[in-house]
Amino acid sequence: MRSVRKRPGLIAATAVVAGSVFALAANGASSAANTSAARSSHAQKVKGGTATFAEGAQAPPNYIFPFEGLQFFSVQNINQFQYLLFRPLFWFGNNGQPTLNTSISLAAQPTYTNGSKTVTVDLKNYSWSNGEKVTAHDVLFWMNMLKVEKGSWAGYAAGTMPDDVVSITTPTPTKVVFNLNGPVNSYWFTYNELSQITPLPMAWDIAASGQKAGSQSCGTASYAAVTVKTVTVKGAPSVVPVSAAAKSCAAVYTFLSKESGYDPANPKGANNSLSTYATNPLWQVVDGPWHLSAFTTSGQATFVPNKHYSGPVKPTLSKFVELPFTSASAEFNALVGGKLNYGYIHADEITSAAKSVTQPGANNPRLGSFNIVPLYGWAINYFPYNFNSTAGVGGHAGQLFRQLYFRQAFQYLVDQPLYLKKIYKNYGVGTYGPVPVDPTTPFASSYEKSNPYPYNPKKAVSLLKAHGWDVKANGTSTCTDAAKCGVPAGSPLSFTLQYVNNSASEQELMTAEKSSWASAGINVTLTSGSFNTVIGSALPTNKGWDFENWGAGWIYAPDFYPTGELLFQTGAGSNAGGYSNAHNDALIAATDFKPGLANMMQWENYLANQLPVVFQPNVANPIDEIQKSLKGATPLNPLQAVTPENWYFTK
Repeated sequence: MRSVRKRPGLIAATAVVAGSVFALAANGASSAANTSAARSSHAQKVKGGTATFAEGAQAPPNYIFPFEGLQFFSVQNINQFQYLLFRPLFWFGNNGQPTLNTSISLAAQPTYTNGSKTVTVDLKNYSWSNGEKVTAHDVLFWMNMLKVEKGSWAGYAAGTMPDDVVSITTPTPTKVVFNLNGPVNSYWFTYNELSQITPLPMAWDIAASGQKAGSQSCGTASYAAVTVKTVTVKGAPSVVPVSAAAKSCAAVYTFLSKESGYDPANPKGANNSLSTYATNPLWQVVDGPWHLSAFTTSGQATFVPNKHYSGPVKPTLSKFVELPFTSASAEFNALVGGKLNYGYIHADEITSAAKSVTQPGANNPRLGSFNIVPLYGWAINYFPYNFNSTAGVGGHAGQLFRQLYFRQAFQYLVDQPLYLKKIYKNYGVGTYGPVPVDPTTPFASSYEKSNPYPYNPKKAVSLLKAHGWDVKANGTSTCTDAAKCGVPAGSPLSFTLQYVNNSASEQELMTAEKSSWASAGINVTLTSGSFNTVIGSALPTNKGWDFENWGAGWIYAPDFYPTGELLFQTGAGSNAGGYSNAHNDALIAATDFKPGLANMMQWENYLANQLPVVFQPNVANPIDEIQKSLKGATPLNPLQAVTPENWYFTK
């Protein structure tokens, strides 16, 4: 999902694989924090208390229904908001690693039989806060809705769930059996398919306020009873409900979306439901460890413990509050002023460079009561090209972006090592392809880690000249040979890039890159907007943008196995720029449906060469500041989920 940067500026056999494939390097910063915690282990644990947590600057949560489109598909909405209330079927993040954590999942490890074509999920004994049990039909409720509304789900990619699901049965109230249309890579199906499911309570199976819970049939209908057909609308496939059960699912989806503040019939309409999040009876039915007791239109969220939570870890805190900030500097001032227990520091306020990825520098002296704990998340940083753009280059930007030579030239002008050193004080690593190079895993290939496109202005200029551009350094280059350029002669090499400007360092990065691109006559006009504005604009159906940079790329969640079908497959729900490449699609399919890493690395190397996006330095995200008297917050979850039910104060 899209990650927001909290700094200036997302089977038995499987169990064995998970233990060996994810042999991640320990996070030195987390270790340091744990050492500090160990030294103070004699301190007395306090029951109760209120912990305050800083939301990302200009990035408050703004969607509560756990079935969202790309414009709401972000860390602050899912990992740091919805998951506190509504637990996903499977929880990922285990002792600082992005692995399946069955101990706090709603279900046991899935089993694969019939040549990996049948998947069985056994639910544990969990309950909703209204007394309902979390049952197989709650899982089926989500799947029935997905069958009808897959085009509205940001996690959808053609050929994946629900397309690969032939049937689903619920032989007992706690057992769900998925029958697939062919064998799958079981690791991929657990980590990238089952991982998407959030069971929905029967109390939500309504299509209008005042209806009795379960009035509709979406939650109780069998999967086979939900029938749909696919038609072509404006050149694109669209799902149409056919059966009464399918029409019920469509009505429930529309109602729940509107209650969350999004009207499918008016997708650009303002969210007028934020103020009702803590009072709407729908959102009070939770199976997570927390209830939402207050929520403001600015995004301040107050949580209290769910007294009926049936999970293994019950909250110690009496209250957990997420606070919004308009800028990173405002958040830093709140840290210094003692108004936060858990915040973050940004490059502007770092006073000592990191010694290495595993060794942070000394903390800012103004934050003596905090531990500095940088998180290198399971993420890549980039911003997308809009391959459908009719904005820049005289209306031909999308056409130019489809030319590999241009993407190569553009990437050659991004000096990631320099920016990490000078702007971010070594708190970060490079992004050189579609797979994270840190934390250390077997997934990142040697080719990707070598940085296929290191900073090289001469190569950039040479590529442009060889393809028909009259390069005007620090001016605007123009196309002189349409056959070589790939766009009409006379087209100007000019674009607009909107970015999230919530700190001095983010502005410094964009200004530095603008200058570098200008050296090759690529004229980039910078504009800025809030995080929610930028991701709301970065949709493949919107032809009015060239680049949208939300500042932190993508965290591999809920697709935890970094295979890329959500980001880079043709027509995928989170393919913001509309990238399309048939060979890439075939490589992704091989990765998803065949076991082993060889297929994955072939895909990874191909895409690292093809540059479907503009790769950016992957800064530690976030560089957390955790009050020394607040325990249980480390090791950090590399998927950026927060679990305040583990937190407690000491004295």
